[in-house]
Amino acid sequence: MAGTDEDAVAAADDALYVLTAVLLTPAKFPSVLGDDYPEACAALGLAPLADGYGLVLGQDGDGSRWTVVIDDVSLVAVAIASWDCGMEYDLSPDEHTVVAALPGWPLAVAVAAPGVPAPHDPDPEAADRAPLTPPDTSTWGPAQRRLGADEIAVQWSLWREQIDDAEFPTPGPAEDTDEAAEATEDTGADEKPGSTDGHQGIRRVLAEARGYVDTPPPLGRVRSSFAPGDARTLRADGPGWSLVARTDDMAFVLLDEEPGEVLPVGRGPELPGLLEALDKMAVRPL
Repeated sequence: MAGTDEDAVAAADDALYVLTAVLLTPAKFPSVLGDDYPEACAALGLAPLADGYGLVLGQDGDGSRWTVVIDDVSLVAVAIASWDCGMEYDLSPDEHTVVAALPGWPLAVAVAAPGVPAPHDPDPEAADRAPLTPPDTSTWGPAQRRLGADEIAVQWSLWREQIDDAEFPTPGPAEDTDEAAEATEDTGADEKPGSTDGHQGIRRVLAEARGYVDTPPPLGRVRSSFAPGDARTLRADGPGWSLVARTDDMAFVLLDEEPGEVLPVGRGPELPGLLEALDKMAVRPL
């Protein structure tokens, strides 16, 4: 068993109170853990298997935090879909599906199991590795940048309605002005949309994204998911940047070097073709 020993697995399986679960697959993984699927797996000490994993986060009878990794991805997907619909679902993985039981949680969990001690890390003797801890998102950096992109993807309409296409010019290869255009309303998040014609950071992101079309990046760097109508929501990440776009609309870029800034990119003559090419090579949920 990867990342743990049989005693640790037994400890985690003993009366595990399941609090939540997430998918760790090439098409859907907690982006706060990395820019791509292999990087997210490495954060947990797991091999990037093609079919992925399900992560079950819970507490044992002593209140210790455990992350149980299973290879039954469908079971976790059904549980998440049921919970999202407000339905009860008893997520009880079979013992033979358990790949590893890792101490700690890789993500922040706001709830706790009733009737047991408050969440805490397991006794060091119960596991052979340091407990998992959520990435630090208290200051701007890769983890916070990716979380910001997650928010835009989920709340696309709220962010999109802040942008008047006529208010900002679209960056293009021949443009070299530096005229900024800012959105007039904030959604309440720390990030605020704004755009700069000829912005060097945007140029770099678009160039690297084009490079993905010719030279495929690590699995999960480009992902495509459902969007209203015939469109798709595209998510691409790279060293120091995240891009969120709708194939029938514009894009938003976030950069590590520009804390809290969300930079809109208009469609113009080049973006539609780039988004179409990225969508064709992106991984998609099954």
